[in-house]
Amino acid sequence: MNVNDSIAAIVSEQERFFHKGITREVGFRLQQLRKLRQVIIARESDIIRALRKDLNKGEQEAYTTEIGIVYKELSFIIKNLKGWAKPRRVKTALTHVGSRGMIYPEPYGKALIIAPWNYPWQLAISPLIGALAAGNTAIVKPSELTPAVSGLITSIIQETFPPEYVASVEGGPDVSTSLLEQPMDYIFFTGSTHVGRIVMEAAAKRLTPVTLELGGKSPCIVHEDAPLELAAQRVAFGKFTNAGQTCVAPDYLLVHSRVKEKFISHLKGSITSFYGQDPLTNIDYGRIVSKKHYDRLSSFLDNGNQRHGGRTDKDQLRIEPTILDDITWDMPVMEEEIFGPLCPILTYDDLNDAIRAINDRPKPLALYLFTDNEDVQDHVLSSISFGGGCVNDTLMHLATPYLPFGGVGESGMGAYHGEYSFHTFSHSKSVLKQTNRFDFKFRYPSKNGLAILKKLLKP
Repeated sequence: MNVNDSIAAIVSEQERFFHKGITREVGFRLQQLRKLRQVIIARESDIIRALRKDLNKGEQEAYTTEIGIVYKELSFIIKNLKGWAKPRRVKTALTHVGSRGMIYPEPYGKALIIAPWNYPWQLAISPLIGALAAGNTAIVKPSELTPAVSGLITSIIQETFPPEYVASVEGGPDVSTSLLEQPMDYIFFTGSTHVGRIVMEAAAKRLTPVTLELGGKSPCIVHEDAPLELAAQRVAFGKFTNAGQTCVAPDYLLVHSRVKEKFISHLKGSITSFYGQDPLTNIDYGRIVSKKHYDRLSSFLDNGNQRHGGRTDKDQLRIEPTILDDITWDMPVMEEEIFGPLCPILTYDDLNDAIRAINDRPKPLALYLFTDNEDVQDHVLSSISFGGGCVNDTLMHLATPYLPFGGVGESGMGAYHGEYSFHTFSHSKSVLKQTNRFDFKFRYPSKNGLAILKKLLKP
């Protein structure tokens, strides 16, 4: 059986399984989520080893950014799922006296989850949790660029679920293409804007609903009143975690000219504090995922003026945390999402100039602002459209299940995490339950009906 036939067979099996109605039972969903949690706990050390092998993630980083987030998501959803899944009563209009308006959350059916390579565990399993919580079946396509994690995801899914309920399909772009040709009921994609367009085009052929978690150049503004040492520490954390290969990493910095030199000094100190004098020998500092990405990032190293870092290790695919100063908007490093440990710094004197520069470009996935001035905070937040972000921090907005995580415009559509994951993978079915105890005659064709309706519905 070739790959297309194999994938088609899995989709057909999941179609039959879904129509049995088993996944609609909340008790079944909770049982499966608890089973998944137990298997993850039992194989936690395998996950850590696989992340080390693919991306050289240290144990602390692996737990913080990949495993711990999944545990939190599982616990939060298991705790709240019964309440979310209940039919919800809503208000009715005056013209509907005697009736009840209800919203029934129901699963879409077969969900396809295409995961990226940068957080290969978390960004495959977190959406899967939402899909199962909502009562769907699921096919997960892990990234071929992280083969150790991809194989482990397949192993864990096979250990936990029958393939007619949840399956993992490994392979390259040809496998993704084959999956996108299948009659799926929902598609959840995390990856680049370029591939996101391809996914959306494929989904449009069947009018399949999609969530697109994409990326873009996420700005970070450091205003003149920011606590510079703390800001530098939090920027370094957000920028260089996972060797900068984070969709919501601060892509570039806009630093007020009055504080630029002091900030750069503190940023250098934070890098040294985190990764030592020679990050290339730090066993817990991450590597670039592939030679292609390494070569692309290396080509940016001569942009502007290197203020820190810049050394590379081609054999190990590693690039030091690097600060690039004297950057201009027309340089290659500013033309695409960096997705690596290079930190370009631009300056501004007037905050409105910085806001205009950001708004002249596609809407970013994240925005970060460092200032203690609440008027400045309100001005920036009300002037710039972005997916999500932080004031006086980086990355941490995606680590809470109480906030939706997603993009806007070219940085994506839809959101998930916590309750938002449940609703993303659920269709809200509207139902009006009408009374039979009485009937309003004015809604039917009659001489007096129009006059009564005009009174009831007058503007």
